Formats: sequence, C-alpha cells, structure tokens
Amino acid sequence: MLMTDGLHFVSNPADNNQVKLRFKVETYIMGIISRDRNMDNRIEERLLGSEEEGCSDLKWRIWVESKKIWRVAAPGIITKVSTFGLVVVTQCFIGHISELDLAAYALVQTLTERLELWYNSILVLIAGYMSNAEVAISAFSICLNVGAWQFMICLGFLGASCVRVANELGRGDAKAVKFSIIVVLATSVLLGLVFFILCLIFGRSIGYVFSSNEEVIETVADLSVFLALSMLFNSIQPVLTGVAVGAGLQRTVAVVNLCCYYVIGIPLGALLAYVADLEVKGIWIGMLSGIGMQILALAFMVWRTDWELQVSKASERLNRWFLKPEEPDENLNNHA
Repeated sequence: MLMTDGLHFVSNPADNNQVKLRFKVETYIMGIISRDRNMDNRIEERLLGSEEEGCSDLKWRIWVESKKIWRVAAPGIITKVSTFGLVVVTQCFIGHISELDLAAYALVQTLTERLELWYNSILVLIAGYMSNAEVAISAFSICLNVGAWQFMICLGFLGASCVRVANELGRGDAKAVKFSIIVVLATSVLLGLVFFILCLIFGRSIGYVFSSNEEVIETVADLSVFLALSMLFNSIQPVLTGVAVGAGLQRTVAVVNLCCYYVIGIPLGALLAYVADLEVKGIWIGMLSGIGMQILALAFMVWRTDWELQVSKASERLNRWFLKPEEPDENLNNHA
C-alpha cells in the first residue's frame, strides 16, 4: 500500500479508483455545505441589517415628527404657561396674608379670569357652600390653579395635534395621520406621567407654597391624589380634542364636552359633595368623572374614525376651494 497526499493507494487499480471517487464525493459535499453556510450567514446579515435599518428609520420618523410637534406646541406652551404663571404667583403671595384673602381672591378670579373655564368656575362656586367655606374654596382653588398651570402645557399639544392631523389630511396620507396621533399622544402622556409622579411625591408640600394655614394645607394634601389624576387626564384629553378638531369633528366635540362636563361632572360632584358628604373631595371626583367620560368618548370617536375617508373628504374640500386659472378671452384675441 502506498500513501500520497493523504490518499491511500493500494496496489489494486480498482481500489485506487474507489478511493479517488470517494475523495471527490466528500470534497464536493464539503464544498456544498460550506457554500450553504456562507449563504446562511449572508442571509442572516441581510435580515439583521434590514431590521436595524427599519429600527433606525422608525427612530428617525419619530424624531422628525417630534420636532414638528414641538415647533407648533412650544410657542403656545411658553405663552400660556408664562401668562397663567402670574395668576399662580399672585395666589402664592395672597395665601400667606390671610385665609380670607385667599378665598376672596379665588372667588374674584373665578368671576373674572375663568370666563373661558366655566366648568371650573361652577365647581368653585359649589365649594363656597361647604360647612367651612373659606378652607374649601382656598384649598380647591389652589389645586385648580396648579392643575390649570399644567393644563396650559397640554393646550399647546392640543394645537399641535390639530395642526399635524390637518396637515397630513391635506397631504392625503392616512398612515401619517395615525403616526402623528401616536407620537403627539405619547409625548403628552409622558409629560403627564412626570407631573403625576411629582404631584404624588410633593403633594403634601404644595399647600405650604400657597398658604400658612394648617387646615388649608391639610386639605390640599388630601386632594393631592385627585390633583395627580387630573394632571394625567389633562395630558390625554386635549390631544384627543385636537385630533378630533383637526379631522373636522368640531360639532361632535362640542356636544361631548357639554354632556360630560355639565350633565355628568357637575351634577355628580354636587351629589357627592352634599348628599354623600364628601365635600371638596366629592366635587373633585365629579370633575374627574366628567373628564374621564370625555376621554373615553373622544378616544372611541378617534378609534372609529375612518382616516382614509377623512383624507378623501379633505381632498374634496381642497378641490372645491381650488380656483382654476382664468382662460384668455377669445374675443380679445380675435380683435388683436
């Protein structure tokens, strides 16, 4: 038997041919296996690459959409927060003068500066008929103003959601409308969660900023959980309202607001305050119930909206308002 290059050759030529044939077959099979492995690796690299590309593309879309949202929302937020901040700072100073002055300021503010927020105004007036009216009005107005200050931020997102939905509808892209809704709602809810957590952590300290009366401070501390919930609700309701308004559903939004606030919120708050003897807590529970019903109604309305149909309606309106260029007068051309 002879050995050459790892092959065993025997003296019989037939056996040598079998060995060579087997070696060729094994080499061919190993080559196929190697090519298959390389192909699998390339396919895996392509798949992973496409996933990373899709992930980066989604991040980029979120980043671009967020910039558009903040570009619209930021000016309104800065203006409203700074303007309403004067009211809050004034209340901070008045609250340390006397409890009666704080309650009087709350009533004056209710009748003058809250004309656009009649819902809260009526609730403050209801609080004035409690057994300890001065404490009730003072604590309730403190919580309302803190919540309203945070609500000014959410009003900026209301405008942003309205503008972005209207823009994408006019552009004729239903998928972009849904994506804008998700991004602006997620942004607002994240901010709402931040304020929710801060209110739970510093709930017992809020009263010391506005008053020196221990009874008022204790009442504000008792309302801090409800205030935190209202901040969370306030981060959702304006965005859904802006989406519905941007889609041209203003009438439906108006009906929903009237029913939830004045048919559910105020009567329920009055019943819980006077009949169930929950006083200020009952009023706040009624207010939260009205806002909660509004959120459910608007969320259902947005969820059931056919955005493809809204895109077609928007295009019809654009075509209706589009002015065709004037055609030259043939008589003038003939005279010329």
